[in-house]
Amino acid sequence: MVSYIHIEHVSKEYASNGHMLKAVDDVSFNIRDEEFICIVGPSGCGKSTLLRMIAGLEPLSSGEIRIGDKKVTSPSPEIGFVFQEYTLFPWRNVQKNVEFGLELKKVAPADRARIASKYIDMVGLSRFKDSYPHQLSGGMRQRTAIARTLAVNPEVLLMDEPFGALDAQTRNILQEELLDIWHREKKKVLFVTHNVDEAVFLADKVIIFTARPGHIKDIVDIDIPRPRIRTETEVNKVRTTILKSLFEEVRKLSDQ
Repeated sequence: MVSYIHIEHVSKEYASNGHMLKAVDDVSFNIRDEEFICIVGPSGCGKSTLLRMIAGLEPLSSGEIRIGDKKVTSPSPEIGFVFQEYTLFPWRNVQKNVEFGLELKKVAPADRARIASKYIDMVGLSRFKDSYPHQLSGGMRQRTAIARTLAVNPEVLLMDEPFGALDAQTRNILQEELLDIWHREKKKVLFVTHNVDEAVFLADKVIIFTARPGHIKDIVDIDIPRPRIRTETEVNKVRTTILKSLFEEVRKLSDQ
């Protein structure tokens, strides 16, 4: 299996009140073909900053990010980004929201309607394709955002706490639907979450970040067959390991 994304010695610093504040510190790892990786860490440890740098939305202070043999210096159509917020256009219905990226790529109207319909059906919103964002539940709006991202066929899917604002039941349903889409679409996924249960349910491996500045403390491989039962013994063991490591970092914040 060949590594597809290479993150090599990546750091990020910001100027703050006359001082340099380091948000991400010397982070290196690879994302391989069809791999699902979750990142967990304390609040403010640079998880979302790292995602934005991988997406080409924010410059690096040092290090390098490559997709295959190409260095990331700006946003790329090979990378799709799903945000926590429901970043939909309120004046567009579901169909037209999902078509938006295809319009930017100058896809012919008939083709973009067909492609958008495929992904709207995949996320279970065919009955709501003419509905507008204000007429949808939070889960349905996030399904629309996922469909819009998938419609442009990115190689890599970056997801920044996409289910964080949802109730527990909806969150669990969307986790299962996301795994089904990941399996069918063969995407590489990098998923940021504060929820350890979510990470253990979804990921092939979980990257644990330290408290600020964010550095990789540990990488936990999860060799448990899917579908995973959230309460089974092996799942609980992995969850406990990650929680213990993460709690040590959260304690550091309270001691500062």
